[in-house]
Amino acid sequence: MADIYVIGIDAGTESMRAGVFDLNGGLLAEGVTPISTQFPQAGWAEQSPEEWWRALGASVRQAVGKAGVRPDQIVGLAADTTCCTVVALDAEGRSLRPAIIWMDMRAAPQAARVAEVDDPALKVNNAGRGPVSAEWMIPKALWMAENQPDIFEQADHICDCQDFINFHLTGRMVANITSASTRWHYDSRTGYAASLLAKLKLTELLDRWPREVLPLGTVIGGLTPSAAEHLGLPAGLPVAQGGSDAFIGMIGLGVVQPNRLAMITGSSHNHLGFVGSEVHGAGFWGTYPDAVIPGLHAIEGGQTSTGSVINWFKKLIDGGMTYERLNAEAAAMPPGSEGLVVLDHFQGNRTPYTDSASRGAITGLTLRHGPAHIFRAMMESVAFGTELILETMGAAGFKPEDVVVCGGATNSDLWVQIHADVSGLPLKLTRIANAPMLGSAVLAAVGAGRYDDIQTGAGNMVQVVRTVEPDMTRHEAYRPVYDSYKALYPALKVVLRP
Repeated sequence: MADIYVIGIDAGTESMRAGVFDLNGGLLAEGVTPISTQFPQAGWAEQSPEEWWRALGASVRQAVGKAGVRPDQIVGLAADTTCCTVVALDAEGRSLRPAIIWMDMRAAPQAARVAEVDDPALKVNNAGRGPVSAEWMIPKALWMAENQPDIFEQADHICDCQDFINFHLTGRMVANITSASTRWHYDSRTGYAASLLAKLKLTELLDRWPREVLPLGTVIGGLTPSAAEHLGLPAGLPVAQGGSDAFIGMIGLGVVQPNRLAMITGSSHNHLGFVGSEVHGAGFWGTYPDAVIPGLHAIEGGQTSTGSVINWFKKLIDGGMTYERLNAEAAAMPPGSEGLVVLDHFQGNRTPYTDSASRGAITGLTLRHGPAHIFRAMMESVAFGTELILETMGAAGFKPEDVVVCGGATNSDLWVQIHADVSGLPLKLTRIANAPMLGSAVLAAVGAGRYDDIQTGAGNMVQVVRTVEPDMTRHEAYRPVYDSYKALYPALKVVLRP
């Protein structure tokens, strides 16, 4: 099988990436093409679906060329994409307006109205307590219906970035179960949230959503001749169903069983896991049945500002201290940064409070404290935020045995160790840094019939290369500091408002 390969595609916000992988998960080569974003108004963010398609062709051709493999050695492909990035298309798949990408907040008023509706579909939003994010599909579609009714009426399809790409690859319009379950209020057992749409007077959306919702790894179809020419691959090549990037990252981290946590880090943190039965509660999102693995329920938490807080501080002291010195001095300090406690809500809180108006704080400052104290306290605050999410999920029954982590935080040994020490859980790092792209490759291999299911594919293609064990002495030392962190938001939420 050494001469057989698959392609994993990662359609991110800033770039389109394609990787050629062998069936052991080894990355031969990667192609990267930038994607531009327009911001026509404050809080709005749009992209061109046609640019996605051009970038996809360029990146696949780059990757195959660099890998030095023949196109006929590729046996399958799959893509992960951003979510929820909403597109309106005509019957031929041409966009009627720029895509409203995931970070676009124009639908905030519509999201608030959705949250006010009494409907069982909203149980995934903090057990019906809300709020509903303006990022999600229904608020954005409602905005379109109310503010651009001509486009809404003209649209043959209103779908996600993932569905647009797969339509142009195969000629078949289907929804992916991950995006539909996690951002469209779809339930695999009951279908689309028809009653919620009826209460919003938006039932016409059902006629524009894809009729079929496919599980991950299912073959959608083969590459059409025009798509094959565009990508430089054989016509008829199987295209497997992918999904939203963070959840496909779970597969690329090998988190495909209950009671494990995938932590995907960058400017923000995503915390994703599986439970064997349905749970709902305040302080997390989900659970979503069958959204990634059939028979398992996905649970979701997240922090809005994590790596972005560290980058902000590094820029703030630019020239005052090198990163290496900052890191070395912070590593020499004891847990708790000598009395400093930071609240990591620099861009609000995603979970467990879901408070977009909350703001960050640095508390306990004295004349003794220097930049390295603040730096370490910020790292600790993000780890405390993660621990609070785990504590909240734990109250609902999800208690992970370990954490598999990827992304920007893994570049700092200190930060990874702090996360392990605060949580008391081992943190595992895998060979391939781009977990979503590897997850897509696993799905491609499953769709090509090279593995029987996602768990088997991940078991063969994902390798853990390092485990960071917690220091339980430091774990105990962090307990009172964590208690101080938990007290900050209730004490400061009245004053920490823009």
